[in-house]
Amino acid sequence: MSLTGPSKSKPSVAIIGGGLCGLGVGWRLAAAGCAVDLFERDKVGKSASWAAAGMLAANVEAESGEEMLLALDLESQRQWPAFATELSAHTGIDLGYRDEGTIVVAIDRDDAEALRFTYDYQKTQGLDIEWMTGGQARRLEPHLSPGVTAAVHSTLDHQVDNRQLVVALEKACRGAGAVIHEDTPVTAVDISGHKVKGVETATGTYRADVVLMAAGAWSYDIDGLPPMARPPVRPLKGQMLGLRMDPRAPIVDHVVWGPGIYIVPRRSGHLILGATVEDKGFDPDMTAGGVFRLLEAAWEALPQIEELPLDEMWVGFRPTSRDDAPILGPTSVEGLVMATGHHRNGILLAPITIDGVSDFILNGILDPALTPFSINRFYDETKSETGIRA
Repeated sequence: MSLTGPSKSKPSVAIIGGGLCGLGVGWRLAAAGCAVDLFERDKVGKSASWAAAGMLAANVEAESGEEMLLALDLESQRQWPAFATELSAHTGIDLGYRDEGTIVVAIDRDDAEALRFTYDYQKTQGLDIEWMTGGQARRLEPHLSPGVTAAVHSTLDHQVDNRQLVVALEKACRGAGAVIHEDTPVTAVDISGHKVKGVETATGTYRADVVLMAAGAWSYDIDGLPPMARPPVRPLKGQMLGLRMDPRAPIVDHVVWGPGIYIVPRRSGHLILGATVEDKGFDPDMTAGGVFRLLEAAWEALPQIEELPLDEMWVGFRPTSRDDAPILGPTSVEGLVMATGHHRNGILLAPITIDGVSDFILNGILDPALTPFSINRFYDETKSETGIRA
């Protein structure tokens, strides 16, 4: 059913959350003529979207039991080049899109056996990846450790500078006419008769025909939602480090994955190391153990990091659903729409989430790729179609 109907004007929309999903959908809807108010508890783009590494790694991250999610990841990955070109042209901001590819390395025999097992599964899914010896990997990246025994190379797994991405989306969203309310947490969704009426904040109540839940790891805690429309999302803490390379002579060009680590080079010379996975709620603290594990794992794959200056340390909170897959589309409450729970795939899934959710709000038609990821899967297990692990 269309949210607007053929004879009605464009809906007014309240968006809860100013990360890349909220900003991106706000841009699309405002550009289409909707009245959009976006509410962010802090500053837009400064939570999970800012803390991420920007990897677009649908192929090397594919795991058994997540076939439906893999299909969504691959489709969004396919859309990324055109999405990046459009947004960059629209805003004049370079998104730092890089297509050198990704290398996953094994450090010892056990790592190689585990990597081979994963590689064999990924090949059964028809993924375009290549097995390499350690020597072949070092020909691509000469500074990899001599101890690297084997590797997998994916030419299709790229990266984008996620911080530039959110800067561009904010510019596009504001430029299209959306009203952004920073430092304005939504305290409750106003629902009457199983239909949204708007949102409540400390500064007042805002009426809207549609409410989009895009609050990331904070989505569960907003009041006013009935049980079957409350997204089961929790934060998964990730500690990350930023080192500084000479941009004229970087020690690595590809994204490199190793046991317990990923290493992401930026053209600016920034080198990102990430990330721990900790179920500790909204604990904001960096820890000695977390920093040590990141540096040790990165050094084992790329020993030359030892000489690089440490630029930055930060913590992010992945918005993780009960089955590690996103929650997208309509709910049992008329006018309440979800775009949350993306776990580690928020940047990768940006194009398909932004365009798919926007199209649904405007036209009432949900992209079939999004339908398995309805919130309803958590409340009717017998009819779940996700094909992903619980």
